[in-house]
Amino acid sequence: MAEKIGGQVLPDVADAVVIGAGPAGAVMTKAFAEAGMSVVCLDQGDWPDYSTSRNAGAEYEIVGGNEWSPLPNIRKGIGDYPIDESDADISALLWNGVGGSAMMYAAQWQRNMPSDFRVKSQDGVADDWPMSYEELIPFYKQAEKDFAIAGFNGDPAVPETDFPMAPTPIGKSGALLGKAHNSLGWHWWPGANGIATREYGRLKPSTRRGASYLGNGDQSKSTVDVTHWPDIARRENAYLLTRSTVARIETDSFGKASGVIYFDADGNERRQKASLVVLAASGIGTPRLLLMSANAQHPDGLANASGLVGKRLMMHPYSAVVGTFDEEIGTTQGAYGHTLYSMEFYETDETRGFVRGAKWGLMPTGGAMEMTRSFPWGANDDLWGQNFNTSLQERLNHSVTWGIIAEDLPEEHNRVELSSDLVDAHGLPAVKISYETSENSRKLLAFHVERARESLLEAGAKKITVAPHIRNTGWHLLGTAKMGSTAEDSVVDHSGRAHTVPNLYIVDGSTWPTSAGVNPTATVVAMAMRTANIIISGRQA
Repeated sequence: MAEKIGGQVLPDVADAVVIGAGPAGAVMTKAFAEAGMSVVCLDQGDWPDYSTSRNAGAEYEIVGGNEWSPLPNIRKGIGDYPIDESDADISALLWNGVGGSAMMYAAQWQRNMPSDFRVKSQDGVADDWPMSYEELIPFYKQAEKDFAIAGFNGDPAVPETDFPMAPTPIGKSGALLGKAHNSLGWHWWPGANGIATREYGRLKPSTRRGASYLGNGDQSKSTVDVTHWPDIARRENAYLLTRSTVARIETDSFGKASGVIYFDADGNERRQKASLVVLAASGIGTPRLLLMSANAQHPDGLANASGLVGKRLMMHPYSAVVGTFDEEIGTTQGAYGHTLYSMEFYETDETRGFVRGAKWGLMPTGGAMEMTRSFPWGANDDLWGQNFNTSLQERLNHSVTWGIIAEDLPEEHNRVELSSDLVDAHGLPAVKISYETSENSRKLLAFHVERARESLLEAGAKKITVAPHIRNTGWHLLGTAKMGSTAEDSVVDHSGRAHTVPNLYIVDGSTWPTSAGVNPTATVVAMAMRTANIIISGRQA
């Protein structure tokens, strides 16, 4: 019998259940609904409360508070669960709720590079992807329109972009670094960001306070609570249930997914049956749920015939290099996305002593409070004490950061497991992360830090500050449900379909065979669009 939840009468058996209301979950729900399918999306968090963000006001640096911490162990919000990271040298950053972890992203929009799909063939390490860059181009283009990306087309390093609006101005700091790279003969390009530079649908032009990572208070950032869910909510065949924590995915006697068991906002256990189940719960949440769904047919966890569920966690080790200049360079204001990026050292050069590379993103350092934080200033030994006023004045509006995202190679000992002692509010097991930054990543970052130093000095910086390895930077959670060709070497196939559960799909970053060295949202979204197209085309055939 159909249930009534929050005024909604849900289908007895939905055509699809989607778990997670972030970018990938929103893309899947929207596509299914537009194809006429009945779809129920469940998210264990809630809608964002922008009254606690204040990032449209001048006071945002002070009042952001723990409510917007990207660390769930600090935030402890609705839908969050503890994460044991005692054996990890990078902390996982994630957001449970409508909008997903993109609520915390700086909105830097970067496609994977063509070489990212053929790492094994080209560099002899890790794995090739079972798809190519070229296959994703039409979906990248559609995503750039749907997510209102502001960028500058024509970068020879990133083929066939189609941005619908002009980029954020690069400002004086961007002009300085662009000129420096021209002098050095190094690549640079104006940054593409999911931050509106004009009115676009429901999005407003950015107030450019450098605060986009604190939610979306000025309604300028391309987060799906603004760009997607209001449209989905108007459809009679789509349902979004918040504060709904999925406890397990059920399977029938034929080994197919038959629906989910979840706890509603009042703690009641409920069942939603479905013909199709889609997981979009992040590189942490997805393996957690697969492992919690172990049963007699799948004793090691759902879709885990390969034993790889939870393994091969990649988190993009990150460094920041700050240049401080004599003159004011306009970095107290501006979008917190990247004003410029450089792919100069992205590809493998064996003479460097490591494989693969990193993308650099140029970012403003922000207002007065930002000058006192550990990111990107490190230990701040030269700030506090009698030199405080001098140091603050030296930094404020005189500094800019190259953020360096390192490609992280997959290693099975880096993993997500169910915790043996921590539980969430419903008594469900929390997670334990084991992660050690590899020697390859450390060598890679050391090389890129030195090149970024050269870049800033060429631009005229009088002082360089390096945060060489920052713990609280695990924004990109990838690889824990690997995509591949067989059930023996992977969890899902090229479409995201589980090898051993044929009506279960995974569409978040957990399916990535390798991590690339760029911000992943653009590719997560494009891949979700591709998977939705495959599923819908198959139903219509």
